[in-house]
Amino acid sequence: MRILDPKKRLTGIAVPLGALRSNKSIGVGEFPDLVELAQFCKTIGVELIQLLPVNDSGFQSSPYSALTAFALHPIYLRIGDLPESHGFEKQLQEIKDQFEGLDRFAYGPLQDAKLALLRDIFNKKKHDILAAAKAGQPLHSWILENPWIKDYAVYRRLKDLNHGAHWKEWKQFRDIDAKTIDSLWSNPDYHEEHLFWVWVQEALDRQFRQAAKTIHDMGLILKGDIPILMNEDSADVWAHSGFFNRDLSAGAPPEPLNPLGQNWQFPTYNWEALAKAGYSWWIDRLRLADRYYSAYRIDHVLGFFRIWSSSRRDISATLGRFVPSVPITTEELMNLGFDSARIRWLSEPHIPSSEMYEAMKGDPATEAAVRKASVKALNQIGNEELWLFKNEITGEIDIEKLDIHPLLKEYFQKVWRNRVLVPQGDGTYCPTWTYWDTRAFPTLSETERRNLENLIQQKRNESEQLWEDQGRTILSVLTSSTGMIPCGEDLGAIPPCVPKVLQELGILGLKIVRWTRRWGEWGEPYIPFSEYPELSVCTPAVHDTSTVRQWWENEVDREQFKQFLNEPSLQGRYNSDTARILLGHIIESTSRFCIFQIQDLLHLSPRWYSPNPEDERVNVPGSANDFNWTYRLPGTIEQLQADKELIKSCKDLTSRR
Repeated sequence: MRILDPKKRLTGIAVPLGALRSNKSIGVGEFPDLVELAQFCKTIGVELIQLLPVNDSGFQSSPYSALTAFALHPIYLRIGDLPESHGFEKQLQEIKDQFEGLDRFAYGPLQDAKLALLRDIFNKKKHDILAAAKAGQPLHSWILENPWIKDYAVYRRLKDLNHGAHWKEWKQFRDIDAKTIDSLWSNPDYHEEHLFWVWVQEALDRQFRQAAKTIHDMGLILKGDIPILMNEDSADVWAHSGFFNRDLSAGAPPEPLNPLGQNWQFPTYNWEALAKAGYSWWIDRLRLADRYYSAYRIDHVLGFFRIWSSSRRDISATLGRFVPSVPITTEELMNLGFDSARIRWLSEPHIPSSEMYEAMKGDPATEAAVRKASVKALNQIGNEELWLFKNEITGEIDIEKLDIHPLLKEYFQKVWRNRVLVPQGDGTYCPTWTYWDTRAFPTLSETERRNLENLIQQKRNESEQLWEDQGRTILSVLTSSTGMIPCGEDLGAIPPCVPKVLQELGILGLKIVRWTRRWGEWGEPYIPFSEYPELSVCTPAVHDTSTVRQWWENEVDREQFKQFLNEPSLQGRYNSDTARILLGHIIESTSRFCIFQIQDLLHLSPRWYSPNPEDERVNVPGSANDFNWTYRLPGTIEQLQADKELIKSCKDLTSRR
């Protein structure tokens, strides 16, 4: 959706759709609730609503681990608004009684209850729904308008048939092509099951479109969130495997607090294949988002330039590399004086017998355990007490599967990662992230170390141009495909080419207040809000961080931040006065958008404080539980609208912008 003035400075709120409560919602926020939220926003002077992703994520509560890049999540459907729901009022009330009173929504049980009711409704009203799917009828027209529905419906039917298993575990149709999908879609034996998913998706689309149009007509911006990566167990990776590198896993390189790096187990993109297809999959994805949104957040925008990629055979991300990157060739290593044996010393883990015995820590079974592990996993180098891994050991997963003593398994995992160079299988090599902290590197002469480090730095410099060219090419195509305002999540260690390209293309960067500092300067001072770039989104907190309240009470260097704000009177625990002062400074940033999490705005009124600030978080990264992604507002939107103190404080705040 286009907006009249894309350069206007706006105040926004960020809220997960599922967090909304209204008098009509059942256990979770639903698409029609967005209209009531928009009316509340109009009252308090907020002009932008930012959502988390709303795609179907199946068994996963995380919206960033979706089953599909196109289909919407059935949990957000207001079933009572469907014309077919007449006669099912009792069942709807039973679901409401069971789930509406919970502090956080019960993702799995609620989804099951809603889908079960939808199937009951579909089965009872099947005659009318089947008639609507005939040529020339509304549902048939919707199918033609949304060709992605074929992949999704066939995938969902097969996933249910296989009891929810990952498609790689299915007995049939693991390797699929468009012709086979069309054949399955057209099979009359499966027509009704496919049509169930079509019917649900058409209803979701209708409700979301109507809510989005109403918000747009009110003069507000609805901002979406486009995750960069896809879950491997998704309709898209299954149906369009050529667009993905399924042998690689995206993640992040090692760092002091996470020495093994991050291996997200999501496949990376095959940008070459996507380019040959005119980036059609990505363009279709954004054009569908354009149906609802006027702006969008590009998750992990750095990944369009380069992405840390590890072998799917590894568990950690230690041996990963940036893709794309310029590798080191065998010829270049030989030109530096390294022969084949020395290259092997640098690129393959070497295991001394003595270390295997040390790893056993004096266990009585040491001799037998070492002998067994050697037979199963290692090859001896000549008559030396030195070993290499067998060729069939291709990654940490293979080591994990070995039937050997746990202490040796742990040791083998560590030594597997201990190398200077990682072979790429084509006579080229990439350096490990911490190549200097390995067994082999200190054994090189000073000249060899210097020459190798110079070569590594040369390759990194050459790779910078690859990253810039790729990022500019891809993002140019994507941002020009719709009229939505693009915003990039550009956090982390950002190479210089990223802000350069974002500036060129008019993509707003992200400034999270607590991390917007002059890193590297003495004291690491906060950057004044008046110096925030116009092409940016300013926010004090996001879904992966603590709220401002929790940050202030438990994490922030309050004395430094008080001095930065010139507010020495700020004392004690966080309260509504503290919120007014802190948010009042932040809203004066010179960023195009200033967006607050809805929890942070609610703290302007003492009525909406949870006894435990931890309960107000959306997600705690690195943890997997029923808490994450299930946040709900402490009251209905109608109750918020009736809180005069909250309304006045919010209006006082937004009027300053």
